[in-house]
Amino acid sequence: MPKKGSNSSVKSNARKRNKLIAHRTRGSVLNELNMSEQERLELKLKADLHQDILKLIKKKRFTPRQLEKLFDIPQPRVSELLRGKLSLLSVSKLLYYAHLLGAHADVKLKSSGQNQVEIASPRTQPVAAHLLSVRP
Repeated sequence: MPKKGSNSSVKSNARKRNKLIAHRTRGSVLNELNMSEQERLELKLKADLHQDILKLIKKKRFTPRQLEKLFDIPQPRVSELLRGKLSLLSVSKLLYYAHLLGAHADVKLKSSGQNQVEIASPRTQPVAAHLLSVRP
């Protein structure tokens, strides 16, 4: 037979476990992660590129089966792409998928402030890095 009052202590412990802790961030959530600056920048680049790829997929109404054939990858890889498993995808792989979707990637460097800097390549085309935009 359970002791009288033991049920209330179980409920009290459950309430303590379910208590939410609020944490306010300043700026990007990525800055709060325990990773190097280089890793944060790469993750931001991957996330931006991934979002643009998802927009292209939605715009062109590709099915997962069609993406399997287009990208020449098995269904689990398509699922990882669609669900945003960025740790399993490289920047170069994402750029290749964008290319296969008929997009052209422009990379633009921006200073930490509001000023934008463009660097001319030997081919006289502006080269950019950091902020990536994919155009169909």
